[in-house]
Amino acid sequence: MANSHTLDYDQVSRLNDILTQPISIDGCGNFPSLEVHPHEFVNSILDRLTIHGVLLHDVRLNGSAASFALGGHEAPSYHDIDVIFRVKMDDQDEMDKIKQIVFDVLLDSLPDDVVKDKLTDTTLQGAYVRKMVKIINEGDCWSLISLYNNDGKNFELKFVDRMRRQFEFSVDSFQIILDSMLEHYKSSCYEMCRNIFPTVIGESVYGDFASALSHLKNRLIVTRKPEEIRGGGLLKYCNLLVHGFIPLDTDHLRSLERYMCSRFFIDFADVQTQWQKLQSYVADHFIGEDHHKLEFLKTLYNVIGNSTVCLMRHERWQTLDMIDYLIGEVYNSNATLQPLRYNHFIPISYMPQQQPPPNTNCRLKQKLLQPRPQRLLPLIPLQQQVIHPPATSRVQQPNQSVHIMSIPSSSHCWPANKWVPITC
Repeated sequence: MANSHTLDYDQVSRLNDILTQPISIDGCGNFPSLEVHPHEFVNSILDRLTIHGVLLHDVRLNGSAASFALGGHEAPSYHDIDVIFRVKMDDQDEMDKIKQIVFDVLLDSLPDDVVKDKLTDTTLQGAYVRKMVKIINEGDCWSLISLYNNDGKNFELKFVDRMRRQFEFSVDSFQIILDSMLEHYKSSCYEMCRNIFPTVIGESVYGDFASALSHLKNRLIVTRKPEEIRGGGLLKYCNLLVHGFIPLDTDHLRSLERYMCSRFFIDFADVQTQWQKLQSYVADHFIGEDHHKLEFLKTLYNVIGNSTVCLMRHERWQTLDMIDYLIGEVYNSNATLQPLRYNHFIPISYMPQQQPPPNTNCRLKQKLLQPRPQRLLPLIPLQQQVIHPPATSRVQQPNQSVHIMSIPSSSHCWPANKWVPITC
């Protein structure tokens, strides 16, 4: 069992297209968009890392772009370009030095007519950086700088000293070592052809490279140690389902989903953070793909509705109502989807099941036959009721109380004028 593989010419050719095609780093407000070639931008960072004495092990392409380079059209199309710099950094000072290097390269990429002397790091971060993450603990030491692109093809630079888990599923575990390609672009001593091209090594951090590549080509969902998958793994899982991937181990499917749902609600504990994460994810992964976005949200609704065991009933309904609101937004924003709008939403069945998901109305009727429980939340006066297309016909039954819970607003939060019904 080998975890590495030497790329053939077709794979190297696709990798070359990824690294040489210009991408846009879009600025906010009056800041200009920067058109850069990934290999040139990465080489500029490498030169500055060497000047500042930062120890570099290698540079790798990761994520969906690496999967596309290896699998071709059998793999889903890629959105982000994820580059991993394996560096030696032990503390916050080293991270700050690396961040300064990235900002210096970004500053050099600005047009000549821009007055650069007055541009601070804070200004550049607000203009061009979509996301910045720093993690330092016993098992992890890495930082991420994601540069913004209006079309969702973000340029993500990850600097890693150590990382406890570098993949979620076998199909996204590929890493392609770019050192030979970057050296080829610097020297330009020959033009690549089928007989002459750089030797490039690909690895799978899942373990067996051949098995992982087979999973990719046959669109199978396989992982190991699902309890270690972070909260975003649930969204990745639903995205794979929408793109035709199916779980290989159906016997442990429910256990896998429960692990991912539990971790999702640990990492995103309230509706506000869930709303922000979902908004960011669909904006990055479903540009111009409203049908896939719709199926993704339905699939997520189904998985959370059937596999969440770590929440109280009213907490789960808060999340389901929020997802339903996003589904309504997709329908309302695309006229071609209007005829498909449902009256009684039943979550889609992405895998054959012995029995269909329970209908909400049936659950409510069964609940009415049981003794009334104590109220779980204090009664909050009804301030406003907003009607939007419901994901299920959650109609208030006779003698059934419905309380309304408000959620504080911000520019990127679950809207304050949307009220979440809590059935008690």
